[in-house]
Amino acid sequence: MAESKIAIYGAIGANVAIAVTKFVVAGITGSSAMLSEGIHSAVDTFNGVLLLVGLRLSKRPATVEHPFGHGKELYFWSLIVAVLIFGLGGGVSFYEGVQHIRNPEPMRDATWNYIVLAAAALFEGTSFFIALKQFRAQARGQPFWQALDRSKDPTTYTVLAEDSAALVGLAVAALGIYLSHALDMPALDGVASVVIGVLLAGVAVLLIAQARGLLIGEGIRPETARAIRAIAMEQPDVEDVGHVLSMYIGPDEALVIVDVNFKDDTPTGDAADAIAAIEKQVRARFPMIKRIFVEASDAPVAAAEKQASDL
Repeated sequence: MAESKIAIYGAIGANVAIAVTKFVVAGITGSSAMLSEGIHSAVDTFNGVLLLVGLRLSKRPATVEHPFGHGKELYFWSLIVAVLIFGLGGGVSFYEGVQHIRNPEPMRDATWNYIVLAAAALFEGTSFFIALKQFRAQARGQPFWQALDRSKDPTTYTVLAEDSAALVGLAVAALGIYLSHALDMPALDGVASVVIGVLLAGVAVLLIAQARGLLIGEGIRPETARAIRAIAMEQPDVEDVGHVLSMYIGPDEALVIVDVNFKDDTPTGDAADAIAAIEKQVRARFPMIKRIFVEASDAPVAAAEKQASDL
C-alpha cells in the first residue's frame, strides 16, 4: 500500500499545480479546451484525495459486522472516482465544448496556452512514470497488458488511466488550440473540448466496469483455481475436487473455498492432515490467498468407527 500512496501523492501534487495554472490561463485567453483541461485536472486532484480515503478505510481491522475486514472500501471509492471522472470530467468538458461550438469566441492569445500545456505535459508525464514504476514493481515481471488486466489494486491502475487520459487530452487541446488559431476557426477549440470529454467518459467507463466486477465478487483466475484443484488432488486420500469458490476481499487478499471429496473410509485424522497440507501449499504458492477453507463433501470416517468396523 505504501507504493500505491506514492503514486497517488505524485498525481495529486502534479494536478494541483496544473489545475490552478490552467484556470488562470483559460481566463486570460478564453480557450474552451484549456478550461476543460483545468476541470479535468481539478477532478483528478479530488479523485486522488478520495483514493487516499479509500486506502485508509480499507486498512481498518475486521469487526463483528465485517468479519473479513474492510478491503472492499477501496473498490467502493474507486467506483466513486470513476463516476466523478465520467460526470464532472467528461460531462462538463463535453458541455463546455458544445457551448463554445454554438457560441465561438476568438482566442485572444494562444502563446500562454502552449506554455501551460508544455508544463502540464511535463508534470503529468512525471506523475505517469511514477505510477508506472510502482505498477511495474507490483507486476513482478508480467507483461504490461496482462498485469494491467489482472491487477486488483485500483489505486495504481486508476492513476495510470487518469494520467494517460491527461496526456492524450493535452495533445488534443494543443491541436485544437493550434487549428483554432491558425485557421481562424474558434469552433475547433470547442471541438477539442468535446473530444476531451468523450475521452474522459471512455476511461471512466472502463474504470467503472473494473470496480463493478470487484464489488460484486470477482473471483481468482481460472488457471489459479485449476492449480489449487491440482494441489488438492495430490493428496493420497482425496478422491475428487469439486467447486473452487473464490472472491477478492481486498487488493491483495482473496477468499477461497475448496470442495474436496475424500475416499471412502478415510479416517478423520488423515483427512485433517490432508486439509492442513492443502491449505499450507496453497498459501505458499499464492500469497494473496490469505483465507482458505477446505470443505469435505463426504464426511470422513472417525477413527473409532473405523476400528469398530475392522473388528
